[in-house]
Amino acid sequence: MVEGITRSNAVPYITAWSAEQYARYEVVAHPAGGIAYLDEAPHDRDADGILWARMTLGPGRGRPDFGRVHLGRQRRAMRALLCQVCGEPADRAEDGALWLLKDDRTDWPGWPEGMAATHPPVCLGCADIAARRCPHLRGGCVAVRAREFGTCGVYGSLYRPGRPAPTAVTDVITTPQEPRARWVLATQLVRVLRDCSFVDLRLSRAA
Repeated sequence: MVEGITRSNAVPYITAWSAEQYARYEVVAHPAGGIAYLDEAPHDRDADGILWARMTLGPGRGRPDFGRVHLGRQRRAMRALLCQVCGEPADRAEDGALWLLKDDRTDWPGWPEGMAATHPPVCLGCADIAARRCPHLRGGCVAVRAREFGTCGVYGSLYRPGRPAPTAVTDVITTPQEPRARWVLATQLVRVLRDCSFVDLRLSRAA
């Protein structure tokens, strides 16, 4: 959590601040296919070879923008299973890790089984804050535990060949094994939730 911020007034760990902006970059065609940065450095790609968008770092500077996620902190939280609010380890129990999800049960039979999640899990102490502060959850959310939550790939902008440079055409979720992964500029890490169960947070806190 950013120094000086407590849970009562928390700005979620993954929230971007006004001082944090996408860094300037020029996307070009890679000689071997796909996209690259004109000034690409080794750390611009992950272990699977996927190109990631660049974003400046300045948590606590300026104003929090609750509608934007900082791509570096989202990636770290998803990779290490950290709470999206405080940045500490998310709650895990025998029935799985704890997630707050927008309630899509009416639109998806069997939801959330097999859901591709881009929002990191939460800890019990921060669940209420996440429900209030995350714009994605304000329309109604439910608490879910998932026993399986493997990393499946990334969410980002899909580019297509063009002149003088490749052009972003749509946002997609892709796995590293897909050919189109070479054409994606990633912004968020994705985990797939399986073996899910709904939980009552009041009972969890009382346990």
